[in-house]
Amino acid sequence: MRISVVIPVYNEEETVAQVLESLSRVPLNLEIVVVDDASTDRTWDILQELRQKKPFDTYHYVRHTHNQGKGAGLRTGFSLISGDLVTIQDADMEYNPQDLSALVCRWKDAGDARVVVYGVRDLTPQKFITRWGNHFLTIVTNILYGCHIHDMETCYKLMPGVLARALPMEGRRFEIEPEITACVIQAGYTILEVPISYTPRKAKKLSPWRDGWPALAMLLRRRFGKPFQLVAPTTENAPEKQTVP
Repeated sequence: MRISVVIPVYNEEETVAQVLESLSRVPLNLEIVVVDDASTDRTWDILQELRQKKPFDTYHYVRHTHNQGKGAGLRTGFSLISGDLVTIQDADMEYNPQDLSALVCRWKDAGDARVVVYGVRDLTPQKFITRWGNHFLTIVTNILYGCHIHDMETCYKLMPGVLARALPMEGRRFEIEPEITACVIQAGYTILEVPISYTPRKAKKLSPWRDGWPALAMLLRRRFGKPFQLVAPTTENAPEKQTVP
């Protein structure tokens, strides 16, 4: 089983090499897709140096010509994936790549291909306003979509490739997280959760005031607009007929 890991990157020269090195030590068959969203520091140069080392059997490094936001980076990355399962990895070392194995095990143990696994963080170390914003958006998600999740904004969302490749992902910035969650639920997938480690960075690119309202608007738009429907894939890839390895 191949796991595609999509890494949207913007100005992460201090940590991107560390993230990729950590991923190379994960005991899984990983496909790495790095999307540099027009970084203005040395991030792209570092990626070019790392490319020569080829720590992964399957990898893609691509670069946007101008900055477009995390959502656009994921849209580019998801268009390149080939894995059976897909997840997202931030490039700032807030998340420990070793936790990916736990997500994959939870998905396999479920015995149901129509399952998505979220990594749930302990948000206690976050600044108060950021923590409150995360909790608020998760509560709104549960109310609007009738689910019972604990961390909607988590980066670690492990899903079948057939679902990932079909997601519309219209959001351009951080509203992509609630959009993915809304589409997952509307497509009829069940969200399971596992605890993960989390070390928040001191200087966040996400602003509770600037990015919180678009996230809320996305939840409302997806809930009261035309719901996302997963187009039936080919027979051999259909989720309802998949068997869990």
